[in-house]
Amino acid sequence: MAIVSFLTQLFGATFLLLFAVRMVRTGIERAYGAWFRRLMTSGNSPLYQAPLGIMMAIVLQSSAAVTVLVAGFAGGGVVSFVPGIAMVLGGDLGSALLIQVLSLRHDWLSPLLLVIGGVLFLKTERRALRQAGRIVLGIALILISLDLLRDTMEPIRDSNFLPAIASYLERDYVTAFLAGAVLAFVMHSSVATILMCVAVVGIGALPMSVGISLVLGANLGSALIPVWLCRDYSAQARRIPAANLIIRGAAAVLALFVVNSGIAADLARSLDGAHGLILLHIAFNATLLVLIPVCHLLERPLAALFPEPVDSSLALENPHFRSVLSDKADLPPEQALAYLRREVLRMAGIVAEMLSPVMDIYGEPDPQKVKSINEQDEVVNRALDGVRRFFSALPEVALSKKQHKERRALVDYGIALEAAGDIIVKRLLPLADEMHKDQLRFSEAGRNELQDIHRRVMENLSIATNVLVSDDVVSARTLLENKAEMGKVERRSRKNHLRRLDRGDVESFATSDKHVETAYLLKEFNSWITTVAHPILMREGELLASRLVKS
Repeated sequence: MAIVSFLTQLFGATFLLLFAVRMVRTGIERAYGAWFRRLMTSGNSPLYQAPLGIMMAIVLQSSAAVTVLVAGFAGGGVVSFVPGIAMVLGGDLGSALLIQVLSLRHDWLSPLLLVIGGVLFLKTERRALRQAGRIVLGIALILISLDLLRDTMEPIRDSNFLPAIASYLERDYVTAFLAGAVLAFVMHSSVATILMCVAVVGIGALPMSVGISLVLGANLGSALIPVWLCRDYSAQARRIPAANLIIRGAAAVLALFVVNSGIAADLARSLDGAHGLILLHIAFNATLLVLIPVCHLLERPLAALFPEPVDSSLALENPHFRSVLSDKADLPPEQALAYLRREVLRMAGIVAEMLSPVMDIYGEPDPQKVKSINEQDEVVNRALDGVRRFFSALPEVALSKKQHKERRALVDYGIALEAAGDIIVKRLLPLADEMHKDQLRFSEAGRNELQDIHRRVMENLSIATNVLVSDDVVSARTLLENKAEMGKVERRSRKNHLRRLDRGDVESFATSDKHVETAYLLKEFNSWITTVAHPILMREGELLASRLVKS
């Protein structure tokens, strides 16, 4: 039972530490994330970026968070390689300095922070003050979790088990180094890992030499975290976490063998307890800043290791095919709806580009255009998935009744645009392919009618996009009037086609089903894109619920 009780207390204190670190970081990101992003992209000099990285890591309580942010900006072309590395290495030092602050013991500080944080979070209505309370509460919980770790390790300090483990790790410093790396990677926080090591070494549960190996291993594990988190990023974005791993990992391995080559015992005696271990961690990361001037030597090898795809998809080639949705949590409803509208607007633009060359493809086969349209359809499908996730992440309680309706209308139109894109890819393009395989061509009159319908649909799509932007009632009425006209045009084309069949037109007879189905599909496409007008006219009382005559 003693072992179960010890493990329960140890895991409880560890998870409280992880939760507290995350609580502080998310509070800062929600309250000041936009300001930090502006700071990170406002300069491009290593002399500016390194101190900025230090500040960012102290504020965000994580060097890995800084690295992931920098990688994202590098992937977008906002931050270049050397300034990005400078910010990341500065973040590593900032994380080490933060540990120094958090390791200080003040028994009176935790209750005071709990009171201040509780009042700000529970008794204020302003969002900024509530997030400040969240941050203060998180810092208090970090201090409490460290006290719990010390109290948990204290009873087993004089047991037979811990000295045996400590003795083994003291002899096998490589295992201690790897244990520190694994611990930091699994906990996804070098701050929490090193604070835990410092707490254990501080009460004498582990010797200083083992603590040194664990801390150096934690530096390697900390560098692995952003590499793992950025594994799905673009090649350009992944180069910076990889460079940080090479620099920090190689330095940690080199330092491990240097301090264990005979000077580990002298170094352990010269360091002043757990505080000295923190100073060693700070000195290690401060030394890495000296390497910034030569970091450019890694740029070319990493560009070869992570090359940009030659035949990359449209989503990577063209910024127009990248999502504009924000991944920031707790956006104000007005901003969230603006992001949602921009994303649906982007979908409308892509669908317009998909439809534009369709009639040309009917005339002449063009595999490259067909491939491009299929790729664009994949982008639209991914965009709709993003819209749905963004929709579900918006809390209904934070929205007014009007905003709730607007949110639902935007998602409904996103679904309509995706359905319109499917008409192109799954029905119109296969029809064109069948005509080419059968070597069929529309009659001149039939081709002109279909081109006229196509032109009208393109014009309506343009009006629909304007309605999406402006929310204009007059334009919405025009769009639905054009929809009614489109039905007449499609029916007139069908009648003309039947007349040509009556006259014995061979070309019309051979392409009869293709002509009728293409005209119908264009009309169906038009019906989907005009749905943007429905909620506007319904809101203004200008749309009937049914066209049926009431009895």
